[in-house]
Amino acid sequence: MNSKTQKERLVGQAGAIEILIDRPDQQACGVAVIAHPHPLFGGTMDNKVVQTLARAFVQAGWTAVRFNFRGVGASEGVHDQGIGEAHDMAEVLTAFAPSGPIALAGFSFGAFVTARLVNELDKNQRLSDLSKLVLIGTAASRFSVPPLPNEIHRRALVVHGELDDTVHLAAVMDWARPQVLPVMVVPGGGHFFHGQLGLLRDMVCDHLR
Repeated sequence: MNSKTQKERLVGQAGAIEILIDRPDQQACGVAVIAHPHPLFGGTMDNKVVQTLARAFVQAGWTAVRFNFRGVGASEGVHDQGIGEAHDMAEVLTAFAPSGPIALAGFSFGAFVTARLVNELDKNQRLSDLSKLVLIGTAASRFSVPPLPNEIHRRALVVHGELDDTVHLAAVMDWARPQVLPVMVVPGGGHFFHGQLGLLRDMVCDHLR
């Protein structure tokens, strides 16, 4: 967290939601909401990949909103297998971006939750507001990740590490293949992209341009 990061709290379905906001120096082009990895395995909004995503969005001119899922940090409630967590993310999105351009991003379990929310946006007629989608290390081997609506494939960036031993690349390809959804593979990359976070940031920034 840098000196300009703002702390906020929102009352959600399960109680308080702890939030961090980073803003660009110029007028923001929209609001990006970013979801963190699995709460039961130490995942928080301070995860290095999540921070890298926030930096990329801010660098590209977006307001980046990170938050802790229910039961993590100062966020109230208990873990809900991704169902309640999708509600948390939706509530953060509604509070900070009730209208206008939006972006969604998630890492690992957070990518699964983000994919769930994307499908809810489709049902709620707000998918047209979704300018960019970023899914990193999508937990396709651990959860039933829903397919993405066809119309947002060109707005989506899916990145996975070649040597990810937490979520094997083959599982993500099995998820992406029926959708004909491109996956960008980082050679030698692991689940947490150790030593490659700068590359990951640049890939996301290129997508956001």
